[in-house]
Amino acid sequence: MDAIPIDDFLPAAADRMKPLISLQNIVKNYRDKQALAGVSLDIQPGITGLLGPNGAGKSTLIKMLLGLVRYSNGTGTILGHPLGRAGRRIRSMVGYMPEDDCYMAGMAGVEVVQFSACLSGLPDVEGLRRSHEILDFCGMRQERYRAIETYSTGMRQKIKFAAAIVHDPDLLILDEPTSGLDPEERESLLNRIALLHREAGKSVLISTHILPDVQAICTDVVILSKGQVVLQDTLANLNRTSSPSISFQVLGDSTPIVNHLAEHQFDVRLRPDQSILVESEEPNLADVIWSAAKKTSTVIRSLTAAKNSLEDVFLQTVKESQHASS
Repeated sequence: MDAIPIDDFLPAAADRMKPLISLQNIVKNYRDKQALAGVSLDIQPGITGLLGPNGAGKSTLIKMLLGLVRYSNGTGTILGHPLGRAGRRIRSMVGYMPEDDCYMAGMAGVEVVQFSACLSGLPDVEGLRRSHEILDFCGMRQERYRAIETYSTGMRQKIKFAAAIVHDPDLLILDEPTSGLDPEERESLLNRIALLHREAGKSVLISTHILPDVQAICTDVVILSKGQVVLQDTLANLNRTSSPSISFQVLGDSTPIVNHLAEHQFDVRLRPDQSILVESEEPNLADVIWSAAKKTSTVIRSLTAAKNSLEDVFLQTVKESQHASS
């Protein structure tokens, strides 16, 4: 499947007015450990990436949203229902894909999905029909009739995803959905998630350690660190550089053009991916770079407006939050 441009499924401004999830000062204590330390956030319709280092509180937050864990203090709503008092109703409106495998040995893949449909309230026959329909969408062929314990990691991920969406939920909560997938399977799953948002209007909360997944399909980002929200913003804002800048790549040796631009007082940096970042207030920066390429006999392979690296934003945000709390 071809990648779907992010602009194709950005929600209209009016659709982003009412938050799907609204939390105010949520605290969760486990005896002498505080997992959530006053979490306040509003998650709008769209695809939101939930990021954070290990132990940041992501899993606790997800379980609390699903009503599987009671919080110690605070208030909140999810899909208009109060947290802590409407857990069963909330779970019926949410599709949850856990990180860990959760199936009963001996069941065929289609039976696992049908069982999930029935748990969501669908009759047996309708649940089976929906299961086959969703498994077709997920690219599962005759292997749907095999025992699930014989599946590869990629196939088990497809089954978990199918089980999460079989009852047509309003909101999907996906915990490490692409973990263990090869590049082709990963791209296919990300495209299915994007398609569900674009074509079916589903909103998605993705908890992941794989930052390129967030960069590929998310509209918003939330970063947790030590049980607190340390950053929440749109991906577009996070990608925007503080000053005009251009990123370009060349064929062959980049030293001549880098030295030429540096000699003319431009801020030039070589990135880990071997692209060259140039920052300047010069209004015709692209023309300057093309001129430098001509003078140094350098062949430019690609040239685009530069973006902030999500990885750099994540690492810097977490580092600052940990330093502030130490």
